[in-house]
Amino acid sequence: MDRTSTPPPAEPPSLPSPAPLRAVAVVGLGTMGAGIAEVLVRAGRDVVGIDVSEAAAAHAVRALETATARAVRRERITEDERRAALARFRTATDLREAAGADLVIEVVPEDYALKHEVFTALDAIVRPGAILATGTNALSVTRLAADSARPERVLGLHFFNPAPAMKLVEVVSSVLTAPAAVSAVTALARELGKEPVAVGDRPGFVADGLLFGYLNQAAAMYESRYATREDIDAAMRLGCGLPMGPLALLDLIGIDTARTVLEAMYAASHDRLHAPAPVLGQLAEAGLTGRKAGRGFYTYDGPDSAVVVADAETPGRGGDGAAAAPREVRAVGVAGSGTMASGIAEVFAKAGHHVVLAARTQEKAEAAKARVAKSLARSVDKGRLTAAERDAALAAIEPAGSLDAFAGVDLAVEAVAEDLAVKQQLFGTLDKVCRPGAVLATTTSSLPVVALARATSRPQDVIGMHFFNPAPAMKLVEVVRTVLTADDVHATVRAVCAKVRKHAVDCGDRAGFIVNALLFPYLNNAVKMVQEHYASPDDIDAAMKLGGGYPMGPFELLDVVGLDVSLAIEKVLHREFRDPGLAPAPLLEHLVAAGCLGRKTGRGFREYAKA
Repeated sequence: MDRTSTPPPAEPPSLPSPAPLRAVAVVGLGTMGAGIAEVLVRAGRDVVGIDVSEAAAAHAVRALETATARAVRRERITEDERRAALARFRTATDLREAAGADLVIEVVPEDYALKHEVFTALDAIVRPGAILATGTNALSVTRLAADSARPERVLGLHFFNPAPAMKLVEVVSSVLTAPAAVSAVTALARELGKEPVAVGDRPGFVADGLLFGYLNQAAAMYESRYATREDIDAAMRLGCGLPMGPLALLDLIGIDTARTVLEAMYAASHDRLHAPAPVLGQLAEAGLTGRKAGRGFYTYDGPDSAVVVADAETPGRGGDGAAAAPREVRAVGVAGSGTMASGIAEVFAKAGHHVVLAARTQEKAEAAKARVAKSLARSVDKGRLTAAERDAALAAIEPAGSLDAFAGVDLAVEAVAEDLAVKQQLFGTLDKVCRPGAVLATTTSSLPVVALARATSRPQDVIGMHFFNPAPAMKLVEVVRTVLTADDVHATVRAVCAKVRKHAVDCGDRAGFIVNALLFPYLNNAVKMVQEHYASPDDIDAAMKLGGGYPMGPFELLDVVGLDVSLAIEKVLHREFRDPGLAPAPLLEHLVAAGCLGRKTGRGFREYAKA
């Protein structure tokens, strides 16, 4: 077929550039609607908030009064500005009050029939030049537009909760949306002090499209009893620097809302990672929808409260009988000479342990100790340590050129290259060298701990201690029990973590443990978005930082971790769980094959200046 004979795709109808959007109607005055109304009135817009519930309308007024009074107390606005903002907001229960609006933002519950009803009614009410925006994050903007009498003026405007604080706004175009409407709404978002990101119409868009898959996997991890809700949340906060753990975030979002979003994502992708975890349906059907109900994954002291109260799952309640007594740990051996080994040695030395830092040669061990000395010096310069504490920690580290120096240690921690054969050989040596009763720990992030345990004659003494880089700064340690690990070995490592002021979380011996099992599928899905030309790395990074509060966007993080390291972990996860959705994105494989490994090579998803 002659490709030149194929007609070009139809362009959305062009519209004259609309006037600035001064009068806005917000339909639906729940938490999000009230928050959007606050943003608009504080930016000088005249807003009518419409809700069929008089109670919701009254609540929105009180919320605005409270928020603006707080802003006055914090000297962010004056009392005159507060009064002016309040005067610009009125409420109504009749949709016809939207007749004079330049822009209508619909934020009613995520139900297509309800949204369709609202848009159909608005068609007969609003003036011809008005723009209609839906706040959906799960339903099809294109479908809503196609059912409208003015599809060229329908788009998505997805704010994030809490709307006054969160900077991101996703501006969602359908194939029917006129560019002028997009431009007008984008300009408004900037005038509101937001960062607009233009996206196409698919369930979840960018931020929620990545976020909800991760949340779903966390729910499934909890449901399988792999780890407790507290440990899952602590692991992601402390291991990844996230503002909230995934299960606490699901409670904040609303478990019923999350289930709706995931159902829409699964219908579009047929990816099993998006199929809602059964526990979400069970909680939603029981009315345990999170904070708004007073109970979800956690129990709160009342509906709409953020205060968590103890329940039957709270650690320490109910109990399993007396815990095993830990073994005494005075001397610690650290095997390795890289950044992780020196960091772990520093952690133990600062906590008062005698540390044997063993490498393949005495020179490498001395170099590793020198790295510790530089790190300690920086801590002194920053006022985190005294000179005396630095000197004591450094004096506690004994460099050694052979594992034979581990003969008297109580705990041996392996931190060598992530190679199963290398680690197995090392554990075989530790088995011969270390005294009976010594605990043998590995810092592996992806290899089976039991395979290392079986390389010894004492598998009951072997356990995982997955520190995070940089070890002196990162608070998290994943404590990984195998089916052979003795109870007192587990108790010993928990006690040691407490002494060195690390937060220990328990998990079983499976690929990725907690953090990597949740983090790397999220990173892989971000790569798939770029691969599919849905969004750029810059837009995705901005969306996750501004919309999710992430300290780094996924592509910044991939380039820091190393694309080769990331690919290796994703392959391990795919091999372990055999889920097609975990297969590494081909784009990631191609970049690794091309030698584009991230910052360490000067090029990954971005290019970096050479040092």
